[in-house]
Amino acid sequence: MSILQQQIQELSLAEKIQLVQDLWDDIATTTDDLPLTQLQIADLDRRQKQYQAHPTDVSPWAEVQQRILDR
Repeated sequence: MSILQQQIQELSLAEKIQLVQDLWDDIATTTDDLPLTQLQIADLDRRQKQYQAHPTDVSPWAEVQQRILDR
């Protein structure tokens, strides 16, 4: 186990949560450094073509959210 891992294990739960939030915020500001994979690009292309072929076959966000909550 690395020294960093040991230090993290010694943190309180609140400190660990804060660390994760800080890390996530840092990652979110550097997303340009992480290019999409070919699989992700292909999926986005497929979704865009599907939308262009059927632009009215969509659901409002509130409806999507309700379907998720109803599960």
